[in-house]
Amino acid sequence: MTKNRATAIGFVAVLLWALLALFTVGSAPTPPLLLNAICFTIGGTLGLIWTWRSGGLAQLKRVSWKVFAFGTVGLFGYHALYFSALRMAPAAEAGLIAYLWPLLIVLFSGLLPGETLRLGHLLGACLGFSGAALIITGGGTAGFQAEHLPGYALALLCALTWSGYSVLSRRLGQTPTSSVAVFCVLTAIASWILHFSLEQTVWPPDALAWMSTVALGLGPVGLAFYVWDIGVKHGDIQMLGTSSYAAPLLSTLVLVVAGIATPSWTLAIAALLVTGGAAIAARASLRH
Repeated sequence: MTKNRATAIGFVAVLLWALLALFTVGSAPTPPLLLNAICFTIGGTLGLIWTWRSGGLAQLKRVSWKVFAFGTVGLFGYHALYFSALRMAPAAEAGLIAYLWPLLIVLFSGLLPGETLRLGHLLGACLGFSGAALIITGGGTAGFQAEHLPGYALALLCALTWSGYSVLSRRLGQTPTSSVAVFCVLTAIASWILHFSLEQTVWPPDALAWMSTVALGLGPVGLAFYVWDIGVKHGDIQMLGTSSYAAPLLSTLVLVVAGIATPSWTLAIAALLVTGGAAIAARASLRH
């Protein structure tokens, strides 16, 4: 598989994550850990079926338990920290800190063997973060307050967890992508346990909510992790990190089209920043 093809496959995850907000709204009022459990059960089960049908189960037997532990901590840790951060701090501020992960991916990728971090990658990531900040804060100023420091700290850990998982996955290039199915299943088990321990069970109440939940499990919390694994292992990781800022932009555009959000000049400026940042990073990669 060529590097460009792997990068394009990885970007499919960004497109799928753009649907995360829409389907999450549709799945209400299901609590987050239960939603997490259902979605990862769907994504993990389908992954195992695909692995079985393609004859890849034998490969999984050769994967170290340390790799399975690493992947489960990455998937479950990110979501658990994200949900907890949004409960302990205002959503805009916590979300803004959590969305440092694409910028951190670009920075950390410079430590990988054979990778070169160029000024264009860094500039593009900073522009993308500026665009994401505009979307998340609505163009206002983030009002960080001392009483919410624990939530901010969890959001930062969230960003470090996903960026670390993505960059370190590069070092696991020989590990089959089918191992992600095991990551998902183990994450689902952990989510079920925590749900029954901490949350009140509220199942999706109607057909629309169930369709949204199943769609989450098939796409943003399912297929997205498999294609992302291919991208970060074999693609241009700096380009993927920068282009990930398209997710909150596209997510907001989807909500506008669905009539849930309204268009604004803030959204237009954010689009220019995210697009410009991606273009600068792409130019830096092409030069390399």
